[in-house]
Amino acid sequence: MTASTTGLGDFGTATLHESGATPLPPQLRPLDPAWRVTGYAFTVRLTPGNNIWLHRALYAAAPGDVLVVSTGGAPEFGYWGDILTAAAKQRRLGGLVLDGCVRDSAELLRLGFPIFARGLCVRGTGKDATGGDLDTDITLGSAVVRPGDLVVGDADGVVVLAREHAATVGVRAEQRERKEAAVRERIAAGESTLEIFGFR
Repeated sequence: MTASTTGLGDFGTATLHESGATPLPPQLRPLDPAWRVTGYAFTVRLTPGNNIWLHRALYAAAPGDVLVVSTGGAPEFGYWGDILTAAAKQRRLGGLVLDGCVRDSAELLRLGFPIFARGLCVRGTGKDATGGDLDTDITLGSAVVRPGDLVVGDADGVVVLAREHAATVGVRAEQRERKEAAVRERIAAGESTLEIFGFR
């Protein structure tokens, strides 16, 4: 099963969250608001200010995987740039969700590889390999991300959920979208939100 066969990428992250998916920190934003990402998490744990495990992750992850990366509570480094992006595209990875910063933004936008990060920072990184890890549980904000979790990101943010919950969340998301479509029709017909939801 691939992430695309679940259909979850067809829903917005807000809908998926309301249907049971776990949100990641709201500071994680796409460099380009038009970018979306859907895939299985390949988790990476970095040590503060070092990115050697990202280089290793590129060649350990499978095509289509989304790198989901913890930076050990030190986001203000440029952990990722145009070289890593070129390699990720060559490896046909699905995207990057980085609890830290990136650099080389103009080239990253040109390359078009979906990147969700906290922002931009020109500060470089070291290559100390002590303490990092691949394919293990990581924590981003209050959310635990496990290897193989489904990851969906859009302009509103990023959510994750366990693979075994995908079908249930998909059903709930579809039901929610139908319900909201009906509400929009009632608004167009002249009803107020106070009436529709029974608010006073």
